Amino acid sequence: MKIIVIGLGSMGKRRIRLLSEHQNIELFGIDSQQERCDEVREKLGIKCYASIAEAVESEHPNAAVISTSPLSHAAIIKECLQSNLHVFTEINLVSDGYEENMKLSKEKGLTLFLSSTFLYQTETLKIIERVKSSNVSKLNYIYHVGQYLPDWHPWESYNNYFIGNPRTNGCREILTIDLPWIVTAFGDIKNVQVLKSKNTDLNIDYNDNYLIMLEHETGAKGVFAADVVARKAVRHFEVYGENLNLVWDGTPETLVEYNVESQKDVLLLADTAIEHIEGYSNLIDENPYRDELNAFLASVNENKRPMWDFEKDLTLLRVIDSIEA
Repeated sequence: MKIIVIGLGSMGKRRIRLLSEHQNIELFGIDSQQERCDEVREKLGIKCYASIAEAVESEHPNAAVISTSPLSHAAIIKECLQSNLHVFTEINLVSDGYEENMKLSKEKGLTLFLSSTFLYQTETLKIIERVKSSNVSKLNYIYHVGQYLPDWHPWESYNNYFIGNPRTNGCREILTIDLPWIVTAFGDIKNVQVLKSKNTDLNIDYNDNYLIMLEHETGAKGVFAADVVARKAVRHFEVYGENLNLVWDGTPETLVEYNVESQKDVLLLADTAIEHIEGYSNLIDENPYRDELNAFLASVNENKRPMWDFEKDLTLLRVIDSIEA
């Protein structure tokens, strides 16, 4: 299989590195910045092109991985589908072009696969399993995800990439990353109440923290705190009910469930290792990124249905729009 990776920033390089583990895949890079092409060519041994059209004409690829900034996705997805390429795209953050591209992919019989990394994370999959085995209507949860915006990419200014843009801001990215697994665990969102403000002096034109109360169709209720304020990166989750009390602090060894009979905390994933890449928060594991790429390949080669798709995401993006309104 031949795959083009469009956008050779940090995420594009991650996708190339992980896809390179497959000996039957030939990779090509695409980026308009010559400096990025030179880096990928020299460090990863990948042939690069300046445009999709040039790569398609020269290499006749089967699929594309889109790792550009979110606001560019809609047009690139459309071009790839029109070129008869299966598509894997990073999270979009906005719903631009959704209905048109969903229709086009169905008409052409092509895979349109949307990244949702936390649906491939060992801990969140275990949480989903435990929640679904309980009486979800009787459960409440509290979830806090936050990290100071300048610490997201310490090697570049937050104003130089998409999280500085109000349409694709940092808090919106947190919600778009995390709500898919929350919805998968607790059910579709029925009602939302929001408190929000800008608490920092960061050079951004959007609210930097949200306290969100969520009521799900199942009856479950939760509080989600999302921010780009926390100077210490945090991912803290707790779900509680009469028969389930579970806490997670972002890594496998922190996922514990309280055993009512023994009155002790039990580690649920004690032997699960994570792969950490230097430069990113210690809470970021490479394995889910690998697993979702493998799921994309299975979707293309075996017609397997993904855990998350554009239709589900469109519904969720409309909820996020209401949270920000």
